[in-house]
Amino acid sequence: MPRYNDMFELSVADMDLIETALRDTAASLSLGVLEEAEENRTEREDRLRQVHELLGKLHDQKVFYRPKDGVYLGG
Repeated sequence: MPRYNDMFELSVADMDLIETALRDTAASLSLGVLEEAEENRTEREDRLRQVHELLGKLHDQKVFYRPKDGVYLGG
């Protein structure tokens, strides 16, 4: 049986594109949840929850820059 590839080679631009697409998907799903009937609403809410969880996983894997010397001024 074939195995999944667990090593991915994605650039920062690739990750940015994926995040942008996920955010666009979340926005369109959110609008659909507000406009659709109740029977389709739960399916869209589940899909929206999955998209938000995936965005959270991507965020948690990022390494944010912090200088080792001196004071860090964020913003």
